[in-house]
This record gives sequence, structure tokens and C-alpha cells, in this order.
Amino acid sequence: MAVITFTSDFGYTDHYVAAVKAKIITHAPQTTIVDVTHAVEPFNIPQAEYVLGSVFSEFPAGTVHLVAVDTHGSRKGRFHAALYKGHYFLLADNGLLSLLTDGRPDKVVELSTDGQLYPFPAKELLAPAAAFLAKGGDMDVLGEPTLNFRKLLNRQLRLLDHSITGHVIHVDRYGNLITDITRDCIDTIAHGRTYTIHFGRETVGRINPTYNQVDEGDCCCIYNSQNQLCIGINKGHAAELLGLGFDSQIDVRFYPGS
Repeated sequence: MAVITFTSDFGYTDHYVAAVKAKIITHAPQTTIVDVTHAVEPFNIPQAEYVLGSVFSEFPAGTVHLVAVDTHGSRKGRFHAALYKGHYFLLADNGLLSLLTDGRPDKVVELSTDGQLYPFPAKELLAPAAAFLAKGGDMDVLGEPTLNFRKLLNRQLRLLDHSITGHVIHVDRYGNLITDITRDCIDTIAHGRTYTIHFGRETVGRINPTYNQVDEGDCCCIYNSQNQLCIGINKGHAAELLGLGFDSQIDVRFYPGS
């Protein structure tokens, strides 16, 4: 059965999500539509990249991912269909594609619009294209192949012999701070040494399995299911209480001879 995932910054109070789904169902009644989230902050490309990037590979190959975030991000009204790791993506030319694919999609076509600017492109352009692909349609029918899409760069970790400098890349609903520092990075640099994690005015000296391994109100570091270093407060909102958020600097410092 064909699957379409739907990610947007539409929220839950208006009719926009239902309108897009109605268009998909009209074109492909047997399609399963899975909502990833519609609570992406308006126009927040990094948040959309983190949320969808964390889950798209969990779906079977051939899944179509409709991404309606900052859909008017391209003044020229450009939209793309892309193939990456066996998955299809439909989205505006706003830089999100380059972040999701690390700038290396397997194939991209610019969706044919005949010069038309759409007031509701997620419904009028992306939804029919998603339904077409979900029914087994050839991506080449949707437009001309292109290498011309907006490029954005993910922040890069700073790796030294005795330290790692990374940043917060997402704040989840609970206020937990997800970073771009991974378990593999820490294990590779550590070589068995002890280390401390520094953020704001706080220092943590260990990584726990879960947040509830510390007392309520205390800071805690864990690895999430994607093996990313996360900072939280047991039963508290770390982002608010620590005054940290997207792009805040996080340092891991290693101690020679430990």
C-alpha cells in the first residue's frame, strides 16, 4: 500500500491540513497518509529538517514525503520532487532539500508550473504530485531534471584532540535540547578518557540512560534513539530554565591521562 507522509508548519487550528489531505485522497483514494507533524514553527527550515530527517528512513522505500514548510520560500515559485535513499520528497525550493540530503539527492526534478504562482501550493501542486508518485508514477513526468536547487549548510562539529564543540539543533516539546554531537564522535575522541559536558553555566560529568536517573529539577545528559547527545532537566523545561535554544553552543572537554 502506498504511503505519503505529511509535514507542515500549518498548525492545527485552520483547515489547511485537511484541504491538502482531501486533495491527495481525491487523486489516490487508497493511499495511507501519515502525519509527521504540523507543529513546525512557521518558516522554520532547521526544525523541519530535524523532525523529518529523524524519521523518514523508518518508512519503507518508495514512501512519498510531502513537506509543506515555508512553501512560499522561493520568490520564483519553484518546487521540486527529489529521490534520496529510495524515498521521494516534494517541497519548495527553500533550502530544506539540501539539508535533508546533505546536498546530495540522487535525483531532482523541478515541478512544472507553466509560470503559474499558486496561492496554496501544498494543495494545488504538491498534493497531486504526491498522489501521482504514490500510485507508482514516474518522477520524470512531473518536470525537468535539475541540479539547480537552493543550498543551505548544516553546522559542522569542531573536533579537536581534547574537545568537541557542537550546537543545539532542536528543542523538543519537553524543552529537551538535542545537539549535533553524536555518541560516535564522543567515543572516537575520548579514547577511554573522562570528559565533561558544558552548556550555559552548567557542567555535567556523565551521560545517563534516561532523564529520570537524576533528581527532579536536575540537569541530565542522555543519548537519544538517533545516538545524539541531548540535554534535559528531569521534570523540567531545559530550554527555558537554562536560557538555551537553537544554535546554542555545547562543549565536550576531555582530560588527558584520565
